[in-house]
This record gives sequence, C-alpha cells and structure tokens, in this order.
Amino acid sequence: MRYPLGMRGRLLRTGHTRAAALIVLALLVAACGQRDTTAAGSLINRGLSAEPESLDNHKARSVESGDVLRDLGEGLVGYSPSGELVGAAASHWEMSEDGLEYRFSLRPEARWSNGDTVTSDDFVYSFRRLVDPVTAAFYAQFIGDIVNAREIIAGDMPPAELGVEASEEFELTIRLRNPVPYLLGLLTHPATFPVHRGSLEEHGAAHARPGNRLSNGAYTLVAWDVGSLIELERNEHYWNDAATSIDRVRYHLVPEPMVELNRYRAGELDVTRSVPTEAFAQLREERPDELRVSPYLGVYYYGFNLTRPPFRGNRKLRQALSMAIDRESITENIVIRGETAAYSWVPPGTAGYTAPRFTYADMSRDERHAAARRLYREAGYGEDNPLEVEIRYNTSETQARIAVAIKSMWRDVLGVEAKLINEELQVLLDNIQQKENTEVFRLSWTGDYNDAHAFLSVMESGNPSNLPGFENEEFDEYMRRAARQTKPEMRQRLLEEAERELLAEHPVIPLYFYVNKNLVSPRVSGWSDNVLNYHYTQHLSITGPE
Repeated sequence: MRYPLGMRGRLLRTGHTRAAALIVLALLVAACGQRDTTAAGSLINRGLSAEPESLDNHKARSVESGDVLRDLGEGLVGYSPSGELVGAAASHWEMSEDGLEYRFSLRPEARWSNGDTVTSDDFVYSFRRLVDPVTAAFYAQFIGDIVNAREIIAGDMPPAELGVEASEEFELTIRLRNPVPYLLGLLTHPATFPVHRGSLEEHGAAHARPGNRLSNGAYTLVAWDVGSLIELERNEHYWNDAATSIDRVRYHLVPEPMVELNRYRAGELDVTRSVPTEAFAQLREERPDELRVSPYLGVYYYGFNLTRPPFRGNRKLRQALSMAIDRESITENIVIRGETAAYSWVPPGTAGYTAPRFTYADMSRDERHAAARRLYREAGYGEDNPLEVEIRYNTSETQARIAVAIKSMWRDVLGVEAKLINEELQVLLDNIQQKENTEVFRLSWTGDYNDAHAFLSVMESGNPSNLPGFENEEFDEYMRRAARQTKPEMRQRLLEEAERELLAEHPVIPLYFYVNKNLVSPRVSGWSDNVLNYHYTQHLSITGPE
C-alpha cells in the first residue's frame, strides 16, 4: 500500500500559550562532567569475538560491528549505562498526538571529528542512503515504517521522497506511515547513525577505513589490523568529550573463548566478550566480582523449513518435536552459564511485555512426552514409519553437543531418525535462505531494540529475516493492528495475541534464552548490566594502574 508524501497528523508545537499541549518525550541533556585527570592517557583493552565485516554504518550487520560503531558514532538517541533511552545527537524531541510525526532538536555544539558541524542535513543524507537500493543495506527495512521507505527500498521511488526532512539546520522531522512506539529504540542502532557525506564522496568504499573515517561519536578510528586489532582514540571534537574518561580503546580479535580468557587472566584484556562454558563454574568460584551474568534479549532456537515436506502444513509434527525436547537438560548440562529454558519466543525482560508460553510449559516431563507421542502418531508417524530428518547447525563444539542431545531426545521419545550435518555459518545461512536443502536448522535471534516487536516482526510474512518461511494471516493481522495502535495497553494485548498464534503454530522451537556473560576487570568502573548488553566506552573509566 502506498501512502502520500503529505502531512499525516498534527505536530504539537512549542509556545507560551500551548505549553500544556506539548508532548516532550525527552529532554535528557547528558551532564558535561569534569574530566578525571588521574586517568590521563588511559587505555582499555576489550575482547571482540569476530572480525567486523565493515565499519560503514550501512554495511555493518554483526554484533561485533555494533560494539565498535557505538564508540565511533551516535544517532539521535542513545542508551544510558543501565539501558535507559537518553538524548544523543538530539537533545530533545517532540511527537504529534497521533504518533505519526517526530521532530528532533539537534545539539548545535555537536561536531564531526574534523570539526565540521553535525547538522540535520547529515541525517537526511544518511537516512536516504540507508534505504537507497544501491546501498543494499542489510538494515534498510529497519526504518520501513518511515513514509515512502518501503517504496524506495523496492526501487519504486527515489530516496529523496523519504519522509525525513531538515526543517532547520538543527531540526529534523521524521514522518511515519503508522505509529511506531519503539522508534526511539530503533534510532539507537548504528544503521541510523549519520555518515559524513564529504568523506564518503571523496573516498568511496574506503571512507570507513582508518585515516578516512570521520566520527560524530566519542572516539575515532586510528588503526585496523585485520584479524588482530582495532584501535580508537578520543574524538576531541565530540560534544560531550569533557565527560569522557578513557583516551584509547583497543578491540582485540579473539574468536576462541578460552584464548580470550587466558589473555584476560594475563592482564592483556580488561573486558571479555564471552565466557567459555568449560571454565564458567570455576570462574564463578574464583572471580565472582568480575564475572558479570545478567538477562539478555536473545533466544536460541531450532527452526523448521515450512516451505517443503515434512513440515509444511504439519503443525502436529512440529509440536511433537518441540514437546519431546528437554530444555532444562540442555541449559543445565550443556550450556550451563545461567541460560533459562525457553517456552516462548519473546525473551523475559522485554520492556512493557509479558510473553505468553506454550500450553505445555507447566506439564511434567512424562506428560509432555506422552502428549508428544500422541501428536507424532496423529501426524502420520510411528514405529513402522519413523520420521527421517536432517538437523543442520554451524560448526561449533557447543552446537554439536546440543544437536547430539536433541537427536537422542527425538529418538528416545518418538523414534525419530535424525542425521546431523554441521556447516560453516555462512554456508548454513545460505542454505537456510535458499530453503532447498534444509529441514531443521539451528539459529538464534537477538533484539536490536527493547520491544517485543523486535522478535515478533521477524515472523511476519515477507520479512527477510523470516527464515522458516512462516505465513499466517491471523498472526499478520494481529501485527498490523498492533502497528496502528497508539494505546500501550492495547498494543501489548495485540502483540501477546500474535505470539499466542505463533506458539500454537510452532514454526520454530525456542530452546533457551541467552544471558550476558562478560568478565570485567576490577580496574574498570562504570559497567552496568543491561538487557541489550550495550556498554559504550565513553561510560567507562579506568581506576587502577595501566
């Protein structure tokens, strides 16, 4: 459906006589504290579990890229150390009564790392580049609810028609096709950060490399040794530089968790990106104050290829396989780092949301297994006709152990004959997307913003991230109705109904919810656990010796 470019809704404006009507969503100016002179020349060493595929805001897509990009840049909105939304490049914003228009006031003091002023034109340029099909940005659909964004992504409209406008030098207006209650969370994502137009036009694809990349965030990129190290230093032009304590950041590429742990123990790292399963119990005893474990918005799941037999149109078979899995055994005996068994799709801790659960979540193990065998028979399988199925997972010791456990559970409870196939992650992803070879596959999903929509939306028909190929009109209708809803309570109720429909259809098997797992040196101050596991270096400081 197309929407006209014109105004949708009335923007509430500031004025002495209408101040009571103004909806101010935030006026959160970060305090410009005094710089800690005892930390002059301070350096923090952080672990990074994989090489960022890019440090171009619109080309990056991985968690690892996001870690670095949140140090290099900032969007209109950011997060506090505890995970609360705060003003970043924008000092405050206003929303129209119908939720279809936002007006952001940028900070006039904000600068790029070369001293150029950050203006609303920078954001207009960058938002247009994000949705331009030429860019082929992975996260283009992220802002698909902005007026004309979907049409531009599809190539049916030019990027100049995007509903993002520079009304003044430091005033930016975003117009939406429908209310987006989680918009502010979206605007914390690196894909919505501005890029410097002059640098991009001068250097092209190399604009994101050291020496060329200009930053509007707390740090600048000074070195990138592929396969080894990414180094950042303070951006002296950053608007809140006075409140930044740490001068240099070194991200060390350490893909093996045990190697990362050994480097941490040797004092070469101040913060790890992960904690190895085999050392978790020992670390909990030896370093309880350094081991940080907390809830995380992420779910580990097994997905079905719903476009082909045997799972297309066979809900009873999918449910039987789900009920035959002992999730607690997996969390307690294989991953054993505080993860919790998953009986819903949306993780606990999601803001403003209470996730419904599978109807069998509170059954005993024996009751679940008996019901699973009954459904298995009703689906057309049994001792004389056992299901033969392939489980594909990416090459990893943990993934292999989980796959072996599930194979055993399916065999013991139902008599399923499963074949295990391990593949490199990119090969696995390619096979899943092609939907030709896969039957059951292992993946995970993490929320880029703290809202149930971050998880439920990926199961909507036509969503590029809907890897099982789930299509359900009732589910889609609940999601459409929730998208039009401006009342938080009604929106929550509609999203919960959508998840109930999703769980009833069993397009995926949620297995467990992730937790944040980091080791943080006692010399690091300012670390605060949060469900997104975002830890901007500008919020940290070094209090011990170098």
